[in-house]
Amino acid sequence: MTARSPVTLEYPDVAVGAILAGSARRFGARTMIHYQGRELSFTDLYARACAFANALRADGIGRGDAVAIHLPNCPQYAVAYYGILLAGATFTPANPLLPPEDLAAQLADSGARAAVTWAPVAPALLEVRDRTSVELVLVTDRDQGVDPAHRPPLPDGTTDFEEFHAAAPATAPVSGVVPAADLAHLAYTGGTTGRSKAVQLTHRNVVANVLQYACGGAGAVSRVDDEGGQWIEQTSPPEEHPTRLGTGVSICLAPWFHAMGTIGGLNVPTLSGTTMVLHERFEPAAYLADVERFRATTLSGAPPLYAALLRHPDLATRDLTSVRGLSSGAAPLPVELIGGLRARLGDDVVIAEGYGLTEVTMGATIGPSARSAVRKPGTVGPPVPDTEIAILGPDGDELPDGTEGEVCIRGPQVMRGYRNRPDETASTLAGGWLHTGDIGVLDDDGYLRIVDRAKDMLIYKGYNVYPRELEELLHAQPGVTGAAVVGRPQADVGELPVAFVVAPGLDAGGAQELAERVNVQVTPYKRLREIVLVDEIPVSAAGKVLKRALRERLVGG
Repeated sequence: MTARSPVTLEYPDVAVGAILAGSARRFGARTMIHYQGRELSFTDLYARACAFANALRADGIGRGDAVAIHLPNCPQYAVAYYGILLAGATFTPANPLLPPEDLAAQLADSGARAAVTWAPVAPALLEVRDRTSVELVLVTDRDQGVDPAHRPPLPDGTTDFEEFHAAAPATAPVSGVVPAADLAHLAYTGGTTGRSKAVQLTHRNVVANVLQYACGGAGAVSRVDDEGGQWIEQTSPPEEHPTRLGTGVSICLAPWFHAMGTIGGLNVPTLSGTTMVLHERFEPAAYLADVERFRATTLSGAPPLYAALLRHPDLATRDLTSVRGLSSGAAPLPVELIGGLRARLGDDVVIAEGYGLTEVTMGATIGPSARSAVRKPGTVGPPVPDTEIAILGPDGDELPDGTEGEVCIRGPQVMRGYRNRPDETASTLAGGWLHTGDIGVLDDDGYLRIVDRAKDMLIYKGYNVYPRELEELLHAQPGVTGAAVVGRPQADVGELPVAFVVAPGLDAGGAQELAERVNVQVTPYKRLREIVLVDEIPVSAAGKVLKRALRERLVGG
């Protein structure tokens, strides 16, 4: 079966920098970023990004060159990100917590000529610099994010971030970018199942995906202004989309070095005129306090964030009446969590779950955002505009309606391919489809339900066991706040389903009872063989469960 979005958008032939340029003209003095008391307007951010772009160009860095950002979320990140793209260069994100060896491999693979790094982790970058092509290292820190006049101590061979572009002109540079051909992002896959790969995304890929989600989330259509920047016009009435363009506020926690953060947490809010209140790390009490203080209209994140909020006592006491919608991505949102969020936030709050991966820039589906739209808990929504989702069998043929198979995607947001990996590119983009490796099923309305990742599926005595089914059942049990199921290899049967569970106060006897309550609800071959009680489930910075780490723990144990 194939699901196609009936919606078509206009995709202007512009570079990603036009997103900020257009919003600076449209939203001007409105606060774009709030960071620990410092506020930057859309106009301010655009001026600093143009200055940074011109400084890069003056240093000989421009079209075709990669520049790494090795930072947590902060104003400097947004300045550098848009500045890199306005200069015509390619943005390549690097998790600031990457171990030196992984950082060296990523920087060397990307060919980055420059890097913007965070002072506390700069030593890791400098340690491996001689194994990379990095010529210019710019250093900044948290205090500089609050006060640009602050100057952090600089290691030898580095340059202060603010000083680098302080005297550069804030005029818009002419980059010469060809949107359909030039790379905007060289983004690395999460590495939750294996070694990270560099995903090549053009400016057209990024602009398309930003518009797909910004228009869908606001009930809007795309337009092109007379100066060449793209913007959106809200056509849906306030009763369907009460958060109007240029009025939204979000607590921005999704890391901008991840696809969900770069697109959904930075570019979509920028295009929509949303104020972003930046949090460097997730602290539930501080998060809820700022939702109340700033009257946040939108919450976004991965399932572990919502699970933590539901456990926190402040959820019951904070004024959350400003919240009109929330979105979830990176991993399936358990139905039990959806119920808990609805009970606290009310039925008028739209809960939209989406699905995607770095290879489609960020996403391919999202639940409808209009208040009157049909909700289907347990699904990740229909395709976004101009996107097709097919469920294909092992031979590449479409499977009948309601049949589980591999989720495959076509659309303007699909990557060009992997950098320097022609064989993997050919197999992933075989037959004109992006083959995700995820198992899903489409219903009659074109809503996608993710059954599991193909790489996470277990084989027990020849039977397919999908961990997500067991995880949903575990999440539904009283006292369980986290669960992940992986396979323990056993030669005579294949793999035994083993659950890692977070359930404060539960002892070994309680774990056995928990397994029994789950096992009576599934066929015998799916039954849990063991429950391992843990304090937390390991997740990536984007909120994806690191099942590889859990499998390694089983093998090591």
